Parts: sequence; C-alpha cells; structure tokens
Amino acid sequence: MDHDVIIIGAGPGGIFTALELTRLAPEMRIAVFESGHRLEERHCPIDGDKVRSCIRCKSCAIMNGFGGAGAFSDGKYNITNDFGGTLHEYIGREKALELMRYVDDINMSHGGEGTTLYSTAGSRFAKLCMQNRLTLLNASVRHLGTDINYVVLGRLYDELKDRIDFHFRTPVEHIEHLPDGSYRVDTADRSYTCRNCVISVGRSGSKWMETVCRELNIGTRSNRVDLGVRVELPAVIFSHITDELYEGKIVYRTHKYEDEVRTFCMNPRGIVVNENTNGIVTVNGHSFEDEARKTENTNFALLVSKHFSEPFRDSNGYGESIVRLSNMLGGGAMVQRYGDLIRGRRSTQKRIDECTVRPTLAATPGDLSLVLPKRILDGIMEMIEALDRIAPGTANDDTLLYGVEVKFYNMEVVLDKHLETCRKGLYVIGDGSGVTHSLSHASASGVYVAREIAEGFRRQ
Repeated sequence: MDHDVIIIGAGPGGIFTALELTRLAPEMRIAVFESGHRLEERHCPIDGDKVRSCIRCKSCAIMNGFGGAGAFSDGKYNITNDFGGTLHEYIGREKALELMRYVDDINMSHGGEGTTLYSTAGSRFAKLCMQNRLTLLNASVRHLGTDINYVVLGRLYDELKDRIDFHFRTPVEHIEHLPDGSYRVDTADRSYTCRNCVISVGRSGSKWMETVCRELNIGTRSNRVDLGVRVELPAVIFSHITDELYEGKIVYRTHKYEDEVRTFCMNPRGIVVNENTNGIVTVNGHSFEDEARKTENTNFALLVSKHFSEPFRDSNGYGESIVRLSNMLGGGAMVQRYGDLIRGRRSTQKRIDECTVRPTLAATPGDLSLVLPKRILDGIMEMIEALDRIAPGTANDDTLLYGVEVKFYNMEVVLDKHLETCRKGLYVIGDGSGVTHSLSHASASGVYVAREIAEGFRRQ
C-alpha cells in the first residue's frame, strides 16, 4: 500500500480524522487529498471595490481548501444533538456530545482559548418564544469568529503538515475497490492505494459523492434541501437575544401550511457574503471576534426544508434550479427591502440607497417573489412577523432580504454504526455523508472514525 489511510477532503471531518490518527497511531502512513488551496492561499477576489460580486472562480476560495466551507464561516460550534445532524443516531447521544466537547477542547488548545461558550440553558427567551408560537432549541454554542477560527485552523495545519502527506489542488476523480480489499484512488496525475479510505467532501462534493456511491453500489437515501433568504437588520434589534445567546436557533410552524421555518447561522454585527457552489451563487453570513471588524448589522438565514420522495428524489437539483433562476434575474445575489416585498414591488437601487439599513453585500436589487415558490415565501414572511413580536423592528420596511440562501445536503449514505459503508474500510463522514450538518458534528464524526481505524490497525 502507498498509504494506510487516504482521507479525501480537508474540511473539519478530514482534519479531525487526520489529527486523531496521528495521535493514536503515529506510525500510520496518511495522505489527505483536497481539491482547493492551502489555508494561506485561500483568497476570495471580491474586495468591494474593483470586484463587487462573485466572478465564479474555478475553485471557490470560500467553499474549498484546507478548513472546508467552514474556514471563513463565523466559527460556531454547536454542542447539541437537537440540530446539526443525526450523528447521535449512529453512535449514541452521550458519545456524540462527548466527542463534540473533545473537539471543543482541541480548538481551545489551538488558539480558541478566551472565546465565549454560550448556552440556552435557563434562558428567559425560551418562555418568550413559546408565548409567540416559536421554539428556542437547546444548545451550547462556542463562537470562535471568522478571525479566531482561521487562527485555530492554521495551528491545526502546523501540527499536521510534517506528519502526513497533503495534496492540495488535487481533486480525486475516481475510487476503485480492489480484489484484495484495498482501494485505489485516482487523481488526474496518478493513482494511490490504501487499506482504509475516509471520504469527507462536504456539501460542495455532493454530486461527486453520488457518483462514487453509484459506481461502488453503496446505498443512499434522499435527503432534504433548505431554501430561503438571509435577513439583514440593525444589530440593536436582536441585541437582547444575541448578547445572551449569541445565536438563537428558533423554529416556527406556520399557520397557513404548518411548515417549519427556522433561523440559521446568526451573525451578530457581521456581514453577508457570496458563495459559489457548483457554479451557482448563493448567500451566507460571517462575523468576527475582532471588535474593529464588526459592523452595525446582524444577519441570519430563514430557511424552509423541502424533502422529496417518489417520483422525484433530487432535492439538491430542485434547490439548484431555484438558485439558477435567481442568478439569471440578478446576475448573482439579489436583495430586496421587506417593505417592497409585502407591497408586491421589486426593490430598486434608489430604494436600497435610501434604506436606513446599509447593506454589507453588493447585490442586485430585485423581487424575490419572482424566484422563491409562494409557499416558501409565505412561510418566511409569517416567520418575520412572528420574530417581530420577540424582537420588535424585525418586520420594518427597511429590513433587507438577500436571496437565495440554500443549504444543500448530500444524499444520506447508508452507513453502519461505525460510519462504514457496505465496502469494508470505506468510511463516509462529515456533511458529505448527509449525516452531519455542522462544524461540531462533522469534526466529531472524524474523531470517531479515526478511533475505529486506529483500533483496527493496532489489532493487525
């Protein structure tokens, strides 16, 4: 074998797999293949001046590279089983929480010390939410911030770089299960062999993952897609919530359709950003620990989940079609004042310029009702009015809505309690598995699989 273990993808799952293996079995030969760049080489060309919107780079620096799509997120690690994935269904609730806390300890020892661990336990907002048909989900939230998250990732890489082989800008094209039970991993330049293969390609690798499962006859189950908008408003409107909880994960069940709408990725005093996923432009949000980099706005997503079965099962394809329509109409990301949306008119540049909320992302003024399906948009508008009851000012005319925000989830790969596929020695972890949907769950899945592999290696 060229390697004992090959890890495909250098996101949080891949990083923590590699880190735990080097600690438990330092003699193992490990390689990591990543389609994106090294951490220090990841630079988005959008500067707000010469380049104001996404130019669709071949490899998106925000989505790909060491650290994965979470590298430039606001570094929120949610320690909970209530959301962020279903890892606990495979390994048990207590084990999942234990591993998430272990990941938190490692982050703290690599530059995250001094950051705040927030908790919803005993929060007065839980009662306030219930009184307004809202539900506040339970969680402990470690907020690193985009800047500290970058420091942590840099130190993790420094610990790993001389102990394993990294191959950056090297996408894996094909995986073959060989007759002797090993695996051959093909790149554009050459092939490599390994005894164990760990796939951790994240959401951006969803299409490739589907191909691998089809070629190796690995079972999959249809997963959901989350569609919605990113809301941006003055930070003071949500400050009574964010100062105590940092991020409130709030769920609302609509009157009209009884659909669930939820808040996601709250960024107090943060910025709205573009993301390029498989050539389509979506929106997201970041925030920073550094006081000098904070803004006067808070942003968060409002998302509605759609899960398809027979005869249509391509949830991601449905989400992509919505985003492509938005990109066609707006040339990229689109923005609309809430007041314009409820009046049934598109926003114009003049109305955006006169808005009391100064946008942190240069997006095309437009009409989201021409993009999002009515049922989804109705749910989002109901949610905004519900949030206005616990955070007055949310439903102000000048609240900005950016579209489209989409969270793609891989087809859920059929795995056993070891997170191993039907092909012995082939593991699928992180968001690419469809099992995890967060930094903390993805990282924990990497630690779990590393321990499984190390135990097997010691028995040989």
